[in-house]
Amino acid sequence: MPIFEYICKKCGQEFEKLVFGNQKVTCTKCNSSDVQKKFSVFGVSGVENPTSSGCSSCSSGSCSSCK
Repeated sequence: MPIFEYICKKCGQEFEKLVFGNQKVTCTKCNSSDVQKKFSVFGVSGVENPTSSGCSSCSSGSCSSCK
């Protein structure tokens, strides 16, 4: 039972909706069915960017002075 993010093409309202199966989604403001699912990304914490060296003083990936 995922929560999706939508934007209404009629009034511009952005909203989230818990959707079950092929449930019809309507705007929470104007009740229009002309809505578009927004692309949403996951927020992940505790994961380091593999391209980031963790060093703020240089751009090298293996800077011994950054330890």
